Amino acid sequence: MPPVVLALRRLPSPRLTGLGAGLFASAVMLTLGFLDRLLLDGSPVVYGLLFLPVSALTALWVRTADLVTAPIGVPIAFAVGVVPIAGGSGGLGGQAMAVVTALAVHAGWLYGGTLVAGVIASVRKVREMGRRQHARASAPAAGEAPGAGAAAGTGGRAGSPRRRPVA
Repeated sequence: MPPVVLALRRLPSPRLTGLGAGLFASAVMLTLGFLDRLLLDGSPVVYGLLFLPVSALTALWVRTADLVTAPIGVPIAFAVGVVPIAGGSGGLGGQAMAVVTALAVHAGWLYGGTLVAGVIASVRKVREMGRRQHARASAPAAGEAPGAGAAAGTGGRAGSPRRRPVA
């Protein structure tokens, strides 16, 4: 196997609920926003670059049942984390205008991270559907002897009810 694949397999693989994934992404982006403001005076490029791996991790770590929440939660996390770097003055109204302006100006990063999360979630969902279909095809149906075909109890007619074997 390639070394990149081996390195990725060694990473932790938590399974977060949809809410947990959204809270994870929001907390990380808020922390990164504060660190960006403190260390780099609120550099939007650094913030945007850091948003992309957070989006990917969120989509990788969310449970399979909650995959649809990953592309929904990461834009919210971007908006939460942009508050410290948005600037703004003049109270709550000035801060709100600064956040809206920052979201509009940095929409490319926002769309990029959402796209990353959406693609990863979609690939995971398609792979899971393939696994389920393969498991159904390879597992013997309930009530059949192992190795019996799918049409063994139906007499070969499609759509007819299955007959249970007489003991």
